[in-house]
Amino acid sequence: MSALERARAVKLMAFDVDGVMTDGRLYFTATGEEMKAFHSRDGLGMKLLQRAGLQVAIVTARTARAVDLRAQNLGITLVKQGVEDKRTALAELARELGFELAQCGYMGDDVVDLPVLRACGFSASVADGHPLVRRIVDYVSREPAGAGAVREVCELVLRAQGKLDAALTPYLQ
Repeated sequence: MSALERARAVKLMAFDVDGVMTDGRLYFTATGEEMKAFHSRDGLGMKLLQRAGLQVAIVTARTARAVDLRAQNLGITLVKQGVEDKRTALAELARELGFELAQCGYMGDDVVDLPVLRACGFSASVADGHPLVRRIVDYVSREPAGAGAVREVCELVLRAQGKLDAALTPYLQ
């Protein structure tokens, strides 16, 4: 089954943070506060998914206040941080929303994401993701982590569902 066929069934699209929504580098202030840089185009992509009626989630192993702030900024309420077992976390979200894992997508970048990527209906990674991850996912972005890869996947999902033109129309008029 092609990536577009798999993306057609997605009702919940979840994203890892470090190495997907960010470039994977970790920044710490002298006081130990963690900082992250997010790409604005990725944020709009996630908002486009939401406006098209899809659920959007963040499922990440690390915990950072910056992730909470970014999620709030984007209106994402499905946020699971500090998660070691991302497969179980995604399955719980799916169950809460009344979806099957086959209706869920996940975008990850490293070997810790392999179990969830294998379990969901649509899987994606970034151009600079770990080779083992890039080998098993349905779609590998052309863009690297933190630089538009999330947006690319959001648009692919919308295109697969025949919703991309409608999602972009308000900006083209």
